[in-house]
Amino acid sequence: MQFKKYTKQRNRSIQGLRSFKDTLPKNIKKIINKKGHIYSETLANWKKLVGENLFKVCYPKSFKSSTKFNQSTLIIMVKRGHEIDLEYSKKKIIDNINNFFEYSVVKKLKLMSFDDENKIFLKKDVSSLNVTNNKFQNKINNVKNEKIKKSLNDLIKVFKNK
Repeated sequence: MQFKKYTKQRNRSIQGLRSFKDTLPKNIKKIINKKGHIYSETLANWKKLVGENLFKVCYPKSFKSSTKFNQSTLIIMVKRGHEIDLEYSKKKIIDNINNFFEYSVVKKLKLMSFDDENKIFLKKDVSSLNVTNNKFQNKINNVKNEKIKKSLNDLIKVFKNK
């Protein structure tokens, strides 16, 4: 690898393969380190920040950084029924996060509740889909012309694939 000197963005760079982080301008690196780094580090260390009991019932959804009008907010998803536990420990969580980053990162926590996993991902009843297919199949079998019957069966096969 060869070293280039005196480029616009840095004093020296390595030619050839380099990491994506090294190819970004300095200004963008600062923004990514401040904004994106906060959420990823919070997510990685969530168990240590909130404790074992709250770790089982909540997780961070997103981080909104501060603007002129809004304070920096961490949005947390909480299982329904455990909102009160998290509400009482909001101050402690904010303090833990700010101590972890060693400066004031989060000003507010916003809670959003969700149902238990078992209730969210219900599969559709497969038998109801087969009933309609059987109904059409019976009608197709009643058709006397063989060419039309064959073309309708081919049509059903195409719809089954989709």
